[in-house]
Amino acid sequence: MSFANSLLDWYAENARELPWRSRQSAYRTWVSEIMLQQTQVETVIPYFEAWMARFPDIKSLAAADEQEVLTLWEGLGYYSRARNLHRAAKTLVEEFNGELPQIPEALQRLPGIGPYTAAAIASIAFGADVAAVDGNFRRVFSRLFNITSPARSTDGEKIIWKLAQENLPEGKGGTYNQALMDLGASICTPVNPSCDSCPVSRACLAYELGLQEERPVKLPRKKVPHYLVTAAVIQRDGRVLIAQRHNNSLLGGLWEFPGGTKEEGDADLESCLQREIQEELGVDIRVGTPFGDYKHAYTHFKITLHAFLCELVSREEPQPLASQALAWVHVNDLEDYPMGKVDRLIANRLAKELMDGELPG
Repeated sequence: MSFANSLLDWYAENARELPWRSRQSAYRTWVSEIMLQQTQVETVIPYFEAWMARFPDIKSLAAADEQEVLTLWEGLGYYSRARNLHRAAKTLVEEFNGELPQIPEALQRLPGIGPYTAAAIASIAFGADVAAVDGNFRRVFSRLFNITSPARSTDGEKIIWKLAQENLPEGKGGTYNQALMDLGASICTPVNPSCDSCPVSRACLAYELGLQEERPVKLPRKKVPHYLVTAAVIQRDGRVLIAQRHNNSLLGGLWEFPGGTKEEGDADLESCLQREIQEELGVDIRVGTPFGDYKHAYTHFKITLHAFLCELVSREEPQPLASQALAWVHVNDLEDYPMGKVDRLIANRLAKELMDGELPG
């Protein structure tokens, strides 16, 4: 089954105009591929442009402070990606003279670069003839070859990677990979694929059999747990207390309003928050007015966070028993501290209420 020529002809006329393609380099390809993990292209574009304006090359990224890196990444999610970019840039400066290696195996030794990202960089930036199998790639090949194994199963992955490499036209690895990415993004979509306008539909077994909506085969969905979480907006002398998460934790290095997950032994949200603050800060608080409920979905779980305005019961100083640092910050300065989505929503509400005169300055 030959489809590569039709695919590449289509791509030559229909390639998406993207900032990392208009001016290509290994560094720009690397950053874009990391940003595009689990994130839509439209979301990534402004972040990519801001990133390149501040960190135009590997050496400028390596020299940056991690907090600045996280601040620039804020809102893009999956913050370990930003920390890995920063760590890898330092490694590249120290060991590779500030240049990315060209071989996939060497690329994979850098933090945050797995088989797909290594293949994408090697093929797009360095012309290597290696297939780069992402989600779009899996979907296209599952339909083209009518693969009955779940695309993300061990067997499915082996089949797709093998077929992807076997069908790669010699000397055109980067174009082939990008064409398949674009085809999956614009035509061979997860729902209602545009088969009538697909350049490779004549070679597509699933289309021939009328099974395109049933491919790729998916693994059974696991139930996503939901947690109730509390957060304390502790006020003192016109400032609020925030804690910096440990680097090796979820949202590592970011700042948050202290609190934690409600447990079975907690009588209510208020007692949960008092317990968490005693465990995390070693102090007692008076839980006051509710300050909003915030819903958020992470990769493997969901939360509903309940925030409360709080005060310290005594003047004893909180200690970072469960975080790497604490800071008393004026509401207007919270924007200088990188935060996850939910904590930023709380910070923004604080700033608005301060501006509206509803919060003590």
